[in-house]
Amino acid sequence: MSDSTKQRVLTGLQPSGTLHIGNYFGALAPLLALTKEHDDVFLMVADYHALTTVRDGVQLREHIMNIVRDYLAAGIDPNRRVTLFRQSDNPDHMELAWVLNCMVTVPFLMQAHSYKDKVAKGLEANAGLFTYPMLMAADIALYDTDLVPVGEDQRQHLEYTREAIAKFNNAYGEVLKEPKELIQKTVGVVPGTDGQKMSKSYKNTIPLFGTREEIEKAVLSIVTDSSGERPEHVYAIHKVVYEHTGKDLSSLDALYEEHKGKYKALKDALTEDLDAFVAPMRDKRASISDEYILEVLATGAAKARAASASTMSRVRTAIGISLP
Repeated sequence: MSDSTKQRVLTGLQPSGTLHIGNYFGALAPLLALTKEHDDVFLMVADYHALTTVRDGVQLREHIMNIVRDYLAAGIDPNRRVTLFRQSDNPDHMELAWVLNCMVTVPFLMQAHSYKDKVAKGLEANAGLFTYPMLMAADIALYDTDLVPVGEDQRQHLEYTREAIAKFNNAYGEVLKEPKELIQKTVGVVPGTDGQKMSKSYKNTIPLFGTREEIEKAVLSIVTDSSGERPEHVYAIHKVVYEHTGKDLSSLDALYEEHKGKYKALKDALTEDLDAFVAPMRDKRASISDEYILEVLATGAAKARAASASTMSRVRTAIGISLP
């Protein structure tokens, strides 16, 4: 059996703006765990993917800087195990995406869940959104990726990647590596201040790097009822914090039993625990300069391009682009 820690893992997020605690517990925390379990993690800022919806260059530039700052503040160490880079800093992504687009059919791409879902929600059916799966496939294949972290609901993304790679290999020989999925443990939905899933679109978030005052304001807005029993929305968020920090849940239950009906006291306790959790990351984030972010990205881009060079050499030779 192969040592999974020696296998290359690739994952990434689109630059999406201000993060909230739901983003941390749902995405950043599992990512941090991944970097501790595997020795070779490629972490990509998927900025070209963002162009399917973003039409503001100033905003995208700001989001790119922010997501790297957020990664670093949350604990990602680009000097150990992690290659942190921007998709747009390596032109091999675009070249391989075009090659893979030539391997698949229009009906095949029309079946992609991500495409159908977004069109159903009224998003513009632009060509980038339509061919999105092939750029994603290129992202993965480019680095001879062994494992791709996905949730149970994201299996189709990897199936599309494997299908495109299989079509290429059937035509040209065993050139590209087929990745395997690394199914991430299900992370419970982090509720927002209104009880729904925490989401910027619902305007029900608690900021991840917010000041104590901003956290307190968001916590005080959590919806409660007047039954006099435990405020479930407050408790649900508090429970996530306790679970992540390894605190004894029985002590949390005792706290809520002791202050039954005292919603203000319980919200104050949640504010205290959230602020204690966020403060070290908030302080670290404030200390990260733009210059350091650019330095990290430049180093990551060089490593990414070096890693993809052999793949593209094989691809160009196979398809006949490389001349003697």
